[in-house]
Amino acid sequence: MPILTLENVSFESKQQKIIKNIDLSVEEGAFLTLTGPSGSGKSTLLKLIASLITPTDGKILFENQFQSSFQLTDYRQQVSYCFQQPALFGATVKDNLVFPFLVRDEEFNQEMVQEHLELVDLPTSFLDKKITEISGGEKQRVALIRNILFLPKILLLDEVTSGLDEKSKEIVLELIRLIHTKGVTVLKVTHDEIEIQEAEHIITIVKGEILNGTAGGE
Repeated sequence: MPILTLENVSFESKQQKIIKNIDLSVEEGAFLTLTGPSGSGKSTLLKLIASLITPTDGKILFENQFQSSFQLTDYRQQVSYCFQQPALFGATVKDNLVFPFLVRDEEFNQEMVQEHLELVDLPTSFLDKKITEISGGEKQRVALIRNILFLPKILLLDEVTSGLDEKSKEIVLELIRLIHTKGVTVLKVTHDEIEIQEAEHIITIVKGEILNGTAGGE
């Protein structure tokens, strides 16, 4: 059974159809790379799947249940979205990494966080760093950790390596590979030619429509 199904999904904004009648079926554990020209609707499609915006027409099903039937907080714990420009909040790195525990009403686990910081080559002392003092690559690593401290079932990645230095880019990509080996379904938007060449399954989106693709069950 697919973990994610889109049935005739469309999205319209300001009388312009951005996503056009998309049908997509994604098997659990798949790793899909979404590519296509800028402005083709890739990010909009991820936002629809993440329930950040609502389809104008059509249905989205997660684990064979309508997306609209879930409480938003519960849904976003299972379907997690990473922005191209990481949206960090609070004053420090720790403020961001405490958040996943708070929303689950769990006590902050310093050891668990430390293990994740090590995965992205950041020291434990980094928790006390002010958000204003860290680089773009470091912000993206922190944002990714925040999203996967408690593994989601689906991870949506919107050009998360865009603009990163080579070190940060490779660290982020390696963590994404590791997350996928743990059974997480990954949908990743990228324009990076090397990432596209290495992709196992590619979906090409042009003018809001799927042009071609192998979606592990599409």
